[in-house]
Amino acid sequence: MIHPLKILFAVSEVAPFSKTGGLADVAAALPRALAAMGHDVRIVTPRYRGFAGSGERVASLRVASPLGPVGVDVVRVRLPGSSIPVYAVQDDRGWFDRDGLYQFQGRDFDDNLDRFAFFSRAVLDLPGAIDWTPDVVHCHDWQTALVPVYLQTRRRMNGSDASHPRTVLTVHNLGYQGTFPGEHFPATGLGWESFTPDGLEFYGRVNLLKGGLLAADVVTTVSPTYAREIQTEPYSHGLHGVLAARGTDLIGIINGIDVAEWNAARDPVLAASFSAAALDGKTACRDDLLRRLGLAPGPAPVLAMVTRLAYQKGVDLVVDLLPELLTLDLRVVILGTGDPAYEAALREWSAKAPERLAAVLRFDDALAHQVLAGADLFLMPSRYEPCGLSQLYAMRYGAVPVCHETGGLADTVVDYRPRSAREGRATGFLFRPCNADGLIRALQLALAVHCDRTAWRQLITAGMRADFGWERSAAEYVRVYRRALGRDRARHLTSP
Repeated sequence: MIHPLKILFAVSEVAPFSKTGGLADVAAALPRALAAMGHDVRIVTPRYRGFAGSGERVASLRVASPLGPVGVDVVRVRLPGSSIPVYAVQDDRGWFDRDGLYQFQGRDFDDNLDRFAFFSRAVLDLPGAIDWTPDVVHCHDWQTALVPVYLQTRRRMNGSDASHPRTVLTVHNLGYQGTFPGEHFPATGLGWESFTPDGLEFYGRVNLLKGGLLAADVVTTVSPTYAREIQTEPYSHGLHGVLAARGTDLIGIINGIDVAEWNAARDPVLAASFSAAALDGKTACRDDLLRRLGLAPGPAPVLAMVTRLAYQKGVDLVVDLLPELLTLDLRVVILGTGDPAYEAALREWSAKAPERLAAVLRFDDALAHQVLAGADLFLMPSRYEPCGLSQLYAMRYGAVPVCHETGGLADTVVDYRPRSAREGRATGFLFRPCNADGLIRALQLALAVHCDRTAWRQLITAGMRADFGWERSAAEYVRVYRRALGRDRARHLTSP
């Protein structure tokens, strides 16, 4: 094996200790895959209230901040199923000792800039406290985007590059950038000369993600198509110029999934097991789902969504189409929570057609597995989708995806076309543009193919056999780390 790397993951959430979404899953799965390749991987994350794990205190330190030194206890736990250390940072100001990670009752915390500027400084102070120096610090989203900025400042202050780790910043969703009022910029601890269009200033506001995009050695995002999309105005949330300028250093890598957890042949919550080679159990799972949710039995296909109920996810298109969908020979299952207006509309429609539509408005991990195992079709009309995991889970469980052709959906679902179907490569149905007409046409084609049992079985088995494990993605990240280690780029941002 080539010389192993020392990699520090700086991340604001990591499963099972803290989680609001897919970032936490990636922050647990990718380090495991890298460690399995022989690399020395460690994780640093905030110790929130309710942090799911106890451990031993391994360091105490004082972290500088514009509000004065902050006392920090560092508690070490192990990532379950591995020997990977997770260093949980607990501050004496109580910044992370509250309900919620980034917000409470739908409102962002007013001091998020102070909280994550502090955490980013603590990330850089951790290696000295534990006597371990990483080759690369892998940062994730706006919450740790200041790490590359601070590290660049230290390089300039020390007048040397060699003793400092390189940085990789992964953008999981460009829609969340960490923007704050311009007058709050001093909370970063940087000089005002860094609050410029060539730095962290963005239309008069502080933009943490922008700063990280400029300062990181290499930038990645979670699919090749999304990497191209975000360099264009419609998908960039205003940052297309910055991203296009970093185009040669912007790399898309598809997320993997935990194929042990998402395995229909061994999943204990399913009514029956099944695999690509033995699909009979899927029928039993389908019948169990219909009974469980009070839907009418029978051979009609089951169309499912497991999603956050948000505009980005195209939920409005589905709500608007429900009158038409419920006239088709379908059973519709929607699992998720989100926008109260969508929740109210789904409650209303499920009350009108309880044998045809089941809307389960809660988070339920076991039921999510059961829904995918019992579904024939999985609907994902996201307006944009950096990578998406749900379509990968769906394919693993024999639910054929119907998706808007964007981001990671375009990269992971092979569209049903004459050639791909003939060659046995098709795994689902893609549509564009993202509107009601495109969605219904794709769904009508899917229902027509569903009537051909041989063609449908081929679609299911192709999706179930697709390789979406983390090994391939981890190997791509290693190449990115080595690329970062070979960089010697001029920097824009100035020191305080």
